[in-house]
Amino acid sequence: MSKQLTKAEEQIMQVLWDLQEASVKEVIDKLPEPKPAYNTVSTIIRILETKEFVNHKPEGRGFIYFPIVEKETYSNESLHKLMDGYFNGSFKSMVSFFVKENDMDVTELESILKEVNKNK
Repeated sequence: MSKQLTKAEEQIMQVLWDLQEASVKEVIDKLPEPKPAYNTVSTIIRILETKEFVNHKPEGRGFIYFPIVEKETYSNESLHKLMDGYFNGSFKSMVSFFVKENDMDVTELESILKEVNKNK
């Protein structure tokens, strides 16, 4: 799954990951104001199907759409692209950058390490 999503596609995927399945109207209902046009969202969802992020099933006269790529899978791949593109593939360099940029203290770092170790 090496396809990148545009900002608009990623916004639609976030809604589908949250809802697990939804009609175009249900996706629009979850988007912030100003709401995009129905045709716009429908087109983006069809693009997501072409990119193999989303599939659909018929329901009534319309379709229900659902993600076929897990959020964690996409997040992990995006993070690796960021790491490769900006930090020469070094996770240590990337983490160091974010720690410095966000002026984190030792307590915050320890908290992150505990969270990481808990999820192993």
